[in-house]
Amino acid sequence: MNTTEQVEQILADTNLSTELQNIAHKVLHGERITFDEGVYLYEQAELGYLGVLANYIREKKHGDKTYFNRNFHLEPTNLCVYDCKFCSYSRLIKQKEEGWALTMEQMLDIVKKYDGEPVTEVHIVGGVLPQYDVAFYSALFTAIKQHRPDLHVKALTPVEYHYIFKKAKIDYATGMRLMKEAGLESIPGGGAEIFHPEIREQIAKDKCTGQQWLDIHEEWHKLGMRSNATMLYGHIEKYWHRVDHMEKLRELQGRTGGFQTFIPLKFRNQHNQMSNVPESSVIEDLRNYAIARIYMDNFDHIKAYWAMISRETAQLSLNYGVDDIDGTLDDTTKIYSMAGAEEQTPAMSTKELVNLIKQVGRKAIERDTLYNVVTDFEHVVFEEEKKPQYYKLPVVN
Repeated sequence: MNTTEQVEQILADTNLSTELQNIAHKVLHGERITFDEGVYLYEQAELGYLGVLANYIREKKHGDKTYFNRNFHLEPTNLCVYDCKFCSYSRLIKQKEEGWALTMEQMLDIVKKYDGEPVTEVHIVGGVLPQYDVAFYSALFTAIKQHRPDLHVKALTPVEYHYIFKKAKIDYATGMRLMKEAGLESIPGGGAEIFHPEIREQIAKDKCTGQQWLDIHEEWHKLGMRSNATMLYGHIEKYWHRVDHMEKLRELQGRTGGFQTFIPLKFRNQHNQMSNVPESSVIEDLRNYAIARIYMDNFDHIKAYWAMISRETAQLSLNYGVDDIDGTLDDTTKIYSMAGAEEQTPAMSTKELVNLIKQVGRKAIERDTLYNVVTDFEHVVFEEEKKPQYYKLPVVN
């Protein structure tokens, strides 16, 4: 039975509520669902129903293609002037003995460790410190591009940009233009959390507002550039907060078309100030991916970070709307492991990642940051490969 027939079977189910039948009809005919229908899906829809609709959209857009890229993380510091309650990664400046703050030279040394490796992207994100300002990041981006012009620089979230632009007394439009001129090529999706002030004030009140986050991405899009978007779910927010968050992203995407990927991020409760909040179940994770795929109709891609949700859940997510499971990664990132993710040393070779995708009947496609195909692994036979030796960050646990 193909995906269209599966949706038609749902429509033929007389036990299904009128609301769910209407939503399924809209999905089948490529029509947008409303805010209230998004909330209704969270409150009433079962996993099987959501999976059929989300997979229908996923396969209509991408068939069996599942994307990944070869990337590495550069994390300048885990020290931060902000005190986000959900964050397991950052340390306040007064806790500096528990963290790191790399120099420009140390950061470039990390980049140089990948000379000769077939990576296509450096993902730069970390804490916020005064010394990492507009001049510093401009110089860093320029130095990376001078050293390795083919390496795509995906760097910093609006949290960092808002801080450094305010410190430099420049507006967002000027700041983003300076970053582009320095070598920045795209922006990751972090720092979005939940946009609604009712929740944001409780979990991340010091940093940029939801509207400021959106404004910075909009200025970036006006320059003809691309970015990603995230949502931190499964903590103290209600379902309607999630839909409100997705609605704001969907509206901005309708105006700019600059977003590539939507990435739901699972709240992890280890080693942070919200450890009393229970984590969402795997079933809820899959429901959330599926609803995101149904609601975010003008986003091309839905991504799941395998390092955050486990390899097995990532495989399952490929039947619930997800078509991207991030990168091969390596052990240079501590963001997931410090939050209590299953992957405490998140490293996977290309062969392992391709096999992970193929095991669930999907096609593995290596992409670059902008979703150009680098390698279609459908007929690739791997030779025995030696695992690369990666540079470890100087972390004090």
